[in-house]
Amino acid sequence: MNASSKSQLLRLFIFAATVSMAALPSSALSKKETEQAGASLYHDKGCAYCHGDRGQGSAKGPSLSHLRKEWKAPRIADQIENGGQKMPSFQDSLSKDEVAQLVAWLRSKKGPSASSK
Repeated sequence: MNASSKSQLLRLFIFAATVSMAALPSSALSKKETEQAGASLYHDKGCAYCHGDRGQGSAKGPSLSHLRKEWKAPRIADQIENGGQKMPSFQDSLSKDEVAQLVAWLRSKKGPSASSK
């Protein structure tokens, strides 16, 4: 197996591991794993389309960098599930565990960053 094949195989393994973590209930994951699953969901479910790659905001959606300090987890979950302020509801497309994982990432120290582009 050449180096390119090994690299592709490793990337595939990492992707599969990330996807399988996101499918687990939040209660079955450690805090770090829950946050990592939330970060993956943020990109996989299209949040970055409106809020930017790292939550820095864009013309379509506001920055999320303030959420960690200004919003409690239930308020963030409610916003994701029910929408409002121009944001659509994601209640039908995200499970409760996925919402919890997104909230964990949004409130984590490695979550959204206003300075990241």
